[in-house]
Formats: sequence, structure tokens, C-alpha cells
Amino acid sequence: MKKVLLVLSVALANLVWAQFSTGTVSLSAGMTIKMNTNPTTVTMTLTGPDTSYLGIGFGGNGISGGMVTGVDGFIYNSNSTSNTNIDYTFAGIGQTPNADASQDWTITSNTTSGGIRTLVATRSLAGGTGDTVFTNNTNSINIFFAKGSSTALAYHGGGTSNRGYAVLTRAVLGTSEAVAESKKVILYPNPATDRVQFKNADKIKSVDVYESTGRKVKSVELTGDAILVSDLKPGSYYLEITLKDGSLTYEKLIKE
Repeated sequence: MKKVLLVLSVALANLVWAQFSTGTVSLSAGMTIKMNTNPTTVTMTLTGPDTSYLGIGFGGNGISGGMVTGVDGFIYNSNSTSNTNIDYTFAGIGQTPNADASQDWTITSNTTSGGIRTLVATRSLAGGTGDTVFTNNTNSINIFFAKGSSTALAYHGGGTSNRGYAVLTRAVLGTSEAVAESKKVILYPNPATDRVQFKNADKIKSVDVYESTGRKVKSVELTGDAILVSDLKPGSYYLEITLKDGSLTYEKLIKE
């Protein structure tokens, strides 16, 4: 029985620490969206006309789940500068949304080509006060979306050519097993007692250590090819490994 429970625990933990993606979804307003999650972060890729504001709201599917007061949203518009005025809270149907005091989204890429803007933005799963809490699993994500006749915030107009609703479904994107062999990180020894070394340590920037519950217990800037784990209690841990190219990979560690 104990062995069965252990296998189930490991399987559930592996699912939690997988990565998930909606894939690229075409929206009726001439926009596309893709949302990826990993155990700590959500990454949104949004495209649309570069002459329009581009807005996404996170809420129920259907008119009752649209721009009601207090609903969370992301809007790129003429007031957006650097990473400000992109995180919004809706003030009700027909009302101008309000930029959040705490701007929790970070735009990591903003490019235009052939009249299309492509935005890549990231945020922690939990976000800040009033933000939608995302989960790292196969749960669907309900959104509403809109674009304007210009980049200035204004009424988007009726019909489906400028706004609509969608349910984004997700599937497993992959784990560290999907990382290219040239970048694959291998821990040894594992299980470990005092220290853990890494294959391809030169590819690693930093390592965050999490308990199996998801609580972070330590962060390490890798300066050699190993980290000390003697201060950890015996049990299962997960390492979120940030590579120097900015990508993330995950490995499980057993501490004896």
C-alpha cells in the first residue's frame, strides 16, 4: 500500500511540475493568443493589428463574465510605456478600465512586422492584488478580448470583428525531458546527502529549490558545478533551473 501511495505521489508531483500550453489560438477580432504556464510563471503571447489597442480579460465565458467591475485584464494601448499601464481592472461595461497600482505583467518582447504587433508578457501565477490566479495544469482559461480602431482606449464597437469570448484549453507542453540534449541538465548523485553536481553546469545561471508542496526553500546563483543540499531535510524537492539563455527546466531531487 505504501508503495502504491508513493507511486501516486510521484505521478501527481510530476504532473504539477510539468508545463502546459494552450497553443496559438486565433480570435475573431484578428488577434491570436497563446498562454503557457510552468510551476511559477504564466507567459502570454498576443498578436493583433499594430494600429489598435489589444486587450485581454480573464473571466467567465459569455456576456455575464465580461467587463464587469473588478475583473482582471491586460491591455496594450497608447498609454503603455515600458511595463506600465498594461495591467488593468475593469470598471464595468461601458466604463474605461483602470490601470492597476501594481503592474504585475512584464512585457519581454514587443515587435511589429507587416502591420501585426506581437507582444510577449510574463507574470507570476498568483500575480498581485486583484489579479487572476493562474494554475499550472490542464484547466481551461476563460477570456474575453477586444481591439480598438486606434491604440487609444475607447469603446471597441459592436459585433465580433472587434471583440469576443473564448475558452482556451491546455495540454502538457513538456518537462525537462523535452530540453535539447545540448542543454539538458542532469543531477548527480541523486539521491544526495550533502551536495549535488550538474552536467552542463556552464549552461546554468541559477537554481531555485522547492519543496514538493511548491514552497520555495532556497535560491542559489551557480558559480561552480554544484550546490550544497546538506541544509535540506530528507524528502523530495524540485529544482527550477534558470539557464543562461533565459529558458527554464525542472529536475526532481531526493534528499537523504
